[in-house]
Amino acid sequence: MKVNMRSVVALGAIAAISSLTLAGCAGSSDSGETTAPDMSGSITVWVDADRADVLEAAAADFTEQTGVEVTLVQKEFGEIRDQFVQQVPTGEGPDIAVGAHDWLGTLVTNGVVAPVELGDKSGDFEDVAINAWAYDGQTYAVPYAIENIALIRNTDLVSEAATDYNDMIAKGQAAGTEYPFLVGLDPEAADPYHLYPFQTSFGAPVFGQNADGSYNADDLQIGNEGGIEFANWLGEQGAAGILNTNITGDLALENFTSGKSPFFLTGPWNVPAIEEAGINFSVDAIPSAGGQDAQPFAGVQGFFLSSESENTLAANEFLVNYIGSEDVQMALYEVGGRAPALTAAFDQVEASDPVVAGFGQVGANAVPMPSIPEMGSVWQYWGVTEAAIINGGDAPALWTQMAADVQAAIE
Repeated sequence: MKVNMRSVVALGAIAAISSLTLAGCAGSSDSGETTAPDMSGSITVWVDADRADVLEAAAADFTEQTGVEVTLVQKEFGEIRDQFVQQVPTGEGPDIAVGAHDWLGTLVTNGVVAPVELGDKSGDFEDVAINAWAYDGQTYAVPYAIENIALIRNTDLVSEAATDYNDMIAKGQAAGTEYPFLVGLDPEAADPYHLYPFQTSFGAPVFGQNADGSYNADDLQIGNEGGIEFANWLGEQGAAGILNTNITGDLALENFTSGKSPFFLTGPWNVPAIEEAGINFSVDAIPSAGGQDAQPFAGVQGFFLSSESENTLAANEFLVNYIGSEDVQMALYEVGGRAPALTAAFDQVEASDPVVAGFGQVGANAVPMPSIPEMGSVWQYWGVTEAAIINGGDAPALWTQMAADVQAAIE
């Protein structure tokens, strides 16, 4: 039976929001009656077109309950970070904006974001989502969606999930297809994002993590012994032709949808094309190549608070008790198709959408993509080194030099 993604029904999502009772958004009087929080004024929210309709409904309910006017300003998602950094110090920016967690290092170091007071509600979200928006012990957003890669398996070609990487390759070869396994790479820069779960399975994360889940820039681990083992493995896979820098992401998708491989390491963005091709598939955990857990990067989207907001009480209330509500999180899932960050919303999705649930289950074991500024020094050398190794370079020497170059750039 073919697995289908849940249909995107934006109008239904919006209707669900308009029926919010929002009991959690109100205080309680001595008589036991709920009362709206004592707020006034207005707040401005920057939002992209995909989420604007959902936020319109939530904003209307917020205004009705609190009297605070909410102005929504649509922006291109890719332009929000830079415009936020430029405008907040001038007093022209919004109170709240939507964005990706890997912007956080830039936002914090520029002093344009303020911590969000989640309180006990932080425990209502998936750990990876909260950790992604953590910086120096503070949480800087209400997360709403988690995105990560997983292994997609053509169930007509291979009936059972692989137990580890070697088992996956063996199953792929036994299927008799042209490729035992596919992942899109770049000729010059490979793809550290897609290859990272294999790297972590050798015990070689990029940075160590602090107790709160944030990354420690003083603890560069990419060049450790596990990193060298991973580099040697990359060279072996390249020599065997399993990893091929000439197979780009587009070619990998084309080959998988043509039935030329039973396994494809990719993200939910390629699921519509796979469904359209009529492939019966399952979303599986990423198999370990090095014996430890294969942990992909997670990207977490959320709404964050301006450090220059003149109405932080209302902005925090809108963030925590409206955007952080189950109804709004479900509505955002409906229009975006990404696993919700709120656990209660994710549980709803898990029960009804096997594709998003599959990616979400893998994502529960994921690690946030580092958002600290020092990550820029890693990207500078990481991919080109992987490509050189896959294409036959001296694995230990190249990896060791990469780690030294990254450390020097950070320092």
